Amino acid sequence: MNSREKIKLALSNQNVGRPPVWVMRQAGRYLPEYRALRKKYSFVEMVKSPELAVEVSLQPLRRFALDAAIVFSDILVVPEAMGQPYHFREKGGIGMDFSLNSENCLKKLNSSEAVEKLSYVTDALILLRKELGETKAMLGFCGSPWTLACYMIDGGSSPNFPKTVKWAQTSPKSFAKLMEKLTKVLIGYVQAQARSGIDALQIFDSWNALCPDSHLQEWSLKWIDQIAKEVSSIVPVILYAKTPSHRLNLLSNCKVSGISIDNETDLKFARDTLPSHFTLQGNLDPALMETDQIMVQKTTQVLLDRMKGDKGHILNLGHGIRPQAKIECMNSLVNTVLEYPEAE
Repeated sequence: MNSREKIKLALSNQNVGRPPVWVMRQAGRYLPEYRALRKKYSFVEMVKSPELAVEVSLQPLRRFALDAAIVFSDILVVPEAMGQPYHFREKGGIGMDFSLNSENCLKKLNSSEAVEKLSYVTDALILLRKELGETKAMLGFCGSPWTLACYMIDGGSSPNFPKTVKWAQTSPKSFAKLMEKLTKVLIGYVQAQARSGIDALQIFDSWNALCPDSHLQEWSLKWIDQIAKEVSSIVPVILYAKTPSHRLNLLSNCKVSGISIDNETDLKFARDTLPSHFTLQGNLDPALMETDQIMVQKTTQVLLDRMKGDKGHILNLGHGIRPQAKIECMNSLVNTVLEYPEAE
């Protein structure tokens, strides 16, 4: 059974044997070949060049026996296509070229041509599909409307995104207008990704925890559900929402095939809590990749043992791999999974 078939079965809760494995944010600053490219090109240049994006997407697969390639892109390509560019700040973090500070700013956002402007992502997916052939899976992704709004309103990375929370609380009608615009563009964008050959789509709701329980549906989940409903019949959707454990059942109300679990939630607890048909992805601590090979092997083995026999488990980190990750730790992770005994 090849990697693509294994992931397809895991996403339908029919996998047998070892779980498929990939790592969120596979490409990045922990790889020397990526750093070499970054000396020549900016991050945005690489994202917008299909050939460079494919090269970066393939770098982890040349080193490690992963089951899927994740297209090299960024969630903020969507607001940029709508007329709000992004950049990386010198001292770290993301900055938007301007922030949305009133309802009048919504007029600056153009939703009618945004999907067309994102054709460089679908071009990269088409090229990547050709490079991968039929044996490796290919994953697309996007940010959730709520998470994108956080960057757009606060003007980039910000502790707890206070401006976004205040806007959503005090001006719910204008906030809903922004979410409607974002959701419309995201639906077109993920449909385009589905047509370009992806095997699964992941939606990142990285700032879900900032929504209070009383507003979780209104601010975040209803919009995710709208996107998932439009694409889930074409391609499986995995939802990553960094959120308190007691809200897992609320995530399951969205029309998604899988839930990606962050490392602060016990994976076995998630399996016992969520309806049995959901695929679970996760959830090793990314800090593990900054330790040593023996620690990675032992910790991964414990997780594999706990989830042994689970037909809907995809092994992953509980968040994206960090620049401090060690290549030897990634090797240890992948080899531990590959050498894990098949279920009888």
